[in-house]
Amino acid sequence: MKILITGTAGFIGFHLAKRLLSEGYEIVGLDNINDYYDVRLKYARLKETGIFESEIEYGKLVQSKTFEKYRFVKANLEDRKFLENLFVCEKFDAVVNLAAQAGVRYSIENPHAYIESNIVGFINLLECCRHNAIKHLVYASSSSVYGNSDNVPFSEKDRVDYPISLYAATKKANELMAHTYSHLYHLPATGLRFFTVYGPCGRPDMSPILFANAITEGKPIKVFNHGDLSRDFTYIDDIIEGVVRVIGHIPDENNEIPFYQLFNIGNSQPVALMDFIHTMEEAMGKKAILEMYPMQAGDVKITYADTAELEQAVGYKPATELKAGLGRFAEWYLAANWTN
Repeated sequence: MKILITGTAGFIGFHLAKRLLSEGYEIVGLDNINDYYDVRLKYARLKETGIFESEIEYGKLVQSKTFEKYRFVKANLEDRKFLENLFVCEKFDAVVNLAAQAGVRYSIENPHAYIESNIVGFINLLECCRHNAIKHLVYASSSSVYGNSDNVPFSEKDRVDYPISLYAATKKANELMAHTYSHLYHLPATGLRFFTVYGPCGRPDMSPILFANAITEGKPIKVFNHGDLSRDFTYIDDIIEGVVRVIGHIPDENNEIPFYQLFNIGNSQPVALMDFIHTMEEAMGKKAILEMYPMQAGDVKITYADTAELEQAVGYKPATELKAGLGRFAEWYLAANWTN
């Protein structure tokens, strides 16, 4: 099977590509390597899969030095002509779309980046899937679509009509767009509402690396809403196991919603922010300095995934406890050399 994975210089895309390559899949990775966060980490991820920065040019497929069945191309999903040509030439069987402009707070200051990548880029991808007989499109949605709902745990059956950030609004739009294409063109599509993912090679704009940096440098951790927050932290290996299972679980005309499905993918065990910080201190072997702040615009108080539907569909069951997961993260962080 040949799979296009978008966002393979990113956190989840990098880990997914490695897993599928280890199982013998043919993978084409795509990423625009934007500078939303330090590109040195993105290039370090690519290097680990045999793709070297010196060989990367926009629009050029680069052969991995490590994996015979892996090629990578730097490109934007907004580049419609390039994307159309790529699909025609490569004849993919499936697509996993993990590329997006990420970040809730960033969307408040940079709205156009989200429309261009998450809306324009996604419609281009849908059109390519439609016209090239793609057998399954799996795409990243987000727990942020639930907004400030007090109805926990969050269920796929809940209404999600009131996003509180533009990022969340674009993810809800992706779900609607994918459903429309499934309905009109019988395009098998599965959306995954990711909850807070952490682990080695994680994003430096998210709490694990932000907290680890602060602890290491003796600087204060910014604790929002005075610590009264909870997140459904999910270890990367558990997420990847779920995504791999979903790729093979293709919705057809007999699905509850024909050709379309939508799942939460998380740990289903929310962790209080202060407990997360204390576990991080233990993993790092050093106490943190805490600096309390009020709630930030666009943030939510709690995320909590009901994953019963994903468990029923593919047997998804996260197995990594927070202490073990943060231990592995800290081991990677303390040994990492991507900033050098």
